[in-house]
Amino acid sequence: QVQLVESGGGLVQPGGSLRLSCAASGIILSGNDMGWYRQAPGEERQLVATISAGGITTYADSVKGRFTISRDNAKNTVYLQMNSLKPEDTAVYYCKARRLYSGVQNWGQGTQVTVSS
Repeated sequence: QVQLVESGGGLVQPGGSLRLSCAASGIILSGNDMGWYRQAPGEERQLVATISAGGITTYADSVKGRFTISRDNAKNTVYLQMNSLKPEDTAVYYCKARRLYSGVQNWGQGTQVTVSS
């Protein structure tokens, strides 16, 4: 059974930092493209960052220069380092895995990030 478990969310002041983790089980991370998405109340889920199986990264314009996605295949874990956080970054953050060859996707349950003073 495939499981993606996000952790590391919480309440942080504007300008602060958080590091989210997504621990995968039931899949071999190296065979997946990975992504972080977020969904704020009343809004659609949106892409934040992706990292391909080969390590190529992409970012939404709104987080470029502030967020960094990385992966540790040995630990079967993907990370999202978030710096210079803003109130508009407040959302539930989700991790997604997409198999390279089959395209099958799995989502985690999400972790809440709240940026507020």
